[in-house]
Amino acid sequence: MEKVVYNRVKAVLAEKSKTNNWLADKLQMNRTTVSKWCRNEMQPRVETLFQIADVLDVDVRELLVSTK
Repeated sequence: MEKVVYNRVKAVLAEKSKTNNWLADKLQMNRTTVSKWCRNEMQPRVETLFQIADVLDVDVRELLVSTK
């Protein structure tokens, strides 16, 4: 069964030349949690998506995989 990709956190980090550890530090969150988001093993809460978007200076919609 193919793994479903819900978020683009890893892709946006790469586009911005940033690392998981950098994001974890900026959000003051556990590095393991951020790593799980990047591997789509776990999804960030909606509130956290907005924080991630703010830190990365992107529209929050860029962090999600489009359904259309």
